[in-house]
Amino acid sequence: MRTVIQRVKHAKVNVNETTVGKIDTGFLILLGITHNDTEKEVKWLANKIRDLRIFEDENQKMNLALGDINGEVLIISQFTLYGNCIKGRRPGFIDAARPELAENLYLKFIEEFKSFGIKTESGEFGADMKVELLNDGPVTLIIDTDEANIK
Repeated sequence: MRTVIQRVKHAKVNVNETTVGKIDTGFLILLGITHNDTEKEVKWLANKIRDLRIFEDENQKMNLALGDINGEVLIISQFTLYGNCIKGRRPGFIDAARPELAENLYLKFIEEFKSFGIKTESGEFGADMKVELLNDGPVTLIIDTDEANIK
């Protein structure tokens, strides 16, 4: 799994000009899933993101996690995170998981955050989505479970 995490003041996602997910302060999480991902990656990644201390404390130090600030998450499926742009001018998506695997793990990832008691909103899997956000900082991080050796 590969994620782009953005610390936001607010974010929302629209499908067909209708808002389907909206949060205040927290994380916008773009989630990409590849062929060999399992529920093990879902659990590891959700816990890692939940516990990231990237919100500022009273001394303006990145020292607080989502739970410390009562933060929220907006999770968007993003197969293009596995786009390969090395050859040619059009990206290849051979490393992105097939929709039947990806949708199942995406839904499990959402449920994992809900189980933490964190307000969790999401986009619509496979839809053409329009995402709006106010990045705070800006703070943007990338986490790839392949680099964590959790297999």
